[in-house]
Amino acid sequence: MQKNKVEKLETCFPFGKKGIILQLDKNHPLISEQLTAKGFLMEEDHLSSYDEVLKKIKNYDGIIIRSRIPLDKNFLENSKNLKFIARVGAGMENIDVEAAEEFGIKLISSPEGNRDSVAEHVLGMLLVLMNRLFIASNEVKNGIWKREENRGDELLGKTFGIIGYGNMGKAVAKRLSGFGCKVIFHDILPNLSDDFATQVSLEELKNDADILSLHIPLTAKTHYLVDEKFISEMSKNFYFINTARGKNVKTKDLIVAIKSGKVKGAALDVLEYEKASFENLDSKNEDLDFLLSSEKVIVTPHIAGWTHQSKEKLAQVIVDKISRTFMKP
Repeated sequence: MQKNKVEKLETCFPFGKKGIILQLDKNHPLISEQLTAKGFLMEEDHLSSYDEVLKKIKNYDGIIIRSRIPLDKNFLENSKNLKFIARVGAGMENIDVEAAEEFGIKLISSPEGNRDSVAEHVLGMLLVLMNRLFIASNEVKNGIWKREENRGDELLGKTFGIIGYGNMGKAVAKRLSGFGCKVIFHDILPNLSDDFATQVSLEELKNDADILSLHIPLTAKTHYLVDEKFISEMSKNFYFINTARGKNVKTKDLIVAIKSGKVKGAALDVLEYEKASFENLDSKNEDLDFLLSSEKVIVTPHIAGWTHQSKEKLAQVIVDKISRTFMKP
């Protein structure tokens, strides 16, 4: 390496003489291009196993991930020089957050990058579900012409309930502003009401909502948040949307509610049975078979935040946050 480049790295990366960043997943090429141009040294490894990465992680100052490899306490203990972990996306459940804080490793995520695609996906799935669009289309393609049986259900006049009013929840509320429905939300942080939605208690949301949409992280407190008890406390029969994490919902209890009519329909972009990497299903079982065969359920393969535009936006947010945090003015 040329001397002036070493000096540049020492200036722009205040934590040490090396600014070496490892990318463990395939992301938009602008990450490598822009960070290289800013003086960081970029390496990519999309194939090595957890154990293989563990052996060399001490060589890196930063790591950029999606969800391929879990960064547990053991991993972080071996990351002697790691200054930051950047997650291309929103969820941080693949990282031992407490251990990272203990070791002084800064955590960066980019929910701003795919909030718009998630919001559009929520609305798309809901409209398809409430208006039986897949069902009616498939019937017509097979020579079946049913009108009365395919009457839709309007969003106009309904109360749309959101749990979690961060980037995703706010983007959904904004998209709903033209549909003539009332939007309410519950969040653990106070005073978040805005022009698009009103903050309420969880009890009030359960009492009023005709539609429920989850936009929460997966934590010990939100694991199986929506279960038999939660569903029974909903006053109305309701539509359910989940673009958060599969394990926020106890699938067996959701299925019971769908069969009974308590849940009028479910739009699921995430499933309890996904692999930790989100790249495929971990297992098949009777509950999954029901979801995949039910006319009351729409299932997509964890793609709500997965548009061509969001891929670039997610990457740009990561670059910008790394630059703001670790580049001197």
